[in-house]
Amino acid sequence: MSLQVDNLTKVYGIQKALDGVTFSVKDAQVAGLLGPNGAGKSTLMKIVCGYMAPTAGTAKVCGLDVREHSLETRAKIGYLPEHNPLYLDMYVREYLDFVGRIYMPAKEVGRRREEVLEQTGLVPEAHKKIKALSKGYRQRLGLAQALIHDPEVLILDEPTSGLDPNQLEEVRALIRDIGRRKTVILSTHIMQEAEAVCDRVLLLDHGRLVADSPTKDLRFFLHGQVLVKVEFNAEVAQSELAALEGVEAVRALPGCRYELSSRAEVDLRPLLFRLAVEKGLEVLTLQQEERSLESVFHQLTNLREEA
Repeated sequence: MSLQVDNLTKVYGIQKALDGVTFSVKDAQVAGLLGPNGAGKSTLMKIVCGYMAPTAGTAKVCGLDVREHSLETRAKIGYLPEHNPLYLDMYVREYLDFVGRIYMPAKEVGRRREEVLEQTGLVPEAHKKIKALSKGYRQRLGLAQALIHDPEVLILDEPTSGLDPNQLEEVRALIRDIGRRKTVILSTHIMQEAEAVCDRVLLLDHGRLVADSPTKDLRFFLHGQVLVKVEFNAEVAQSELAALEGVEAVRALPGCRYELSSRAEVDLRPLLFRLAVEKGLEVLTLQQEERSLESVFHQLTNLREEA
């Protein structure tokens, strides 16, 4: 595994920022790290990068403990923090040379610099000073500096924050491409981004890992539930819908529309048609939907708060 976290705990005074977090991420996978503000995402990333020591537990990068092998693990990690720190008066190539010399002999820097400029689409902008770059190109440069030493694990903290729609898609496409060859941990608050980019979602809330699942599975099933929306030509008592086999919850929508959650093994569609026939109703629309990742996010974090 490229990244393995076991029972990771971090305590600040009386507050647990991380509470026994355990997961592993395999090679060539983009894992989305999601969670509300204060969930522990930044703390987790800082520990993995070696910037902060945990109170308990271990984090391993490519089999090496980040505390016992600090220099070796840092050499295997590329990190793009949320607030991309750039030297604005440097030229693009000058900045990459500067970062590259931290990791490798000077004679190797030029070759690697040109490779990451090509990989990140920065060649047309490479002659400019950083302060002349757009926000999208500055984010590309942040990715380039994180990649220059060819790390095995890439950790990106809110890499698309503040980008316009075109820049968003460009940077997301770049991350997807990188994820075909490297392990990527992507922290984001944007649910659509996790759906578009990530193979897998790790959801943190109050310092605990509350979900760990392939993105498509987490989106479609939540504790074995499937979402169905139905519209009748007249109102139906919610109690009658709730009485159908397998129904977990019913929510009335505007008009004569209803949203039903059911157990995954029960197909509600024939049951709803049968109910309509019995009640002399017409089914105007019927749709079985994948849950959006945003709805899963809200439900899981709300469950945690209620617990």
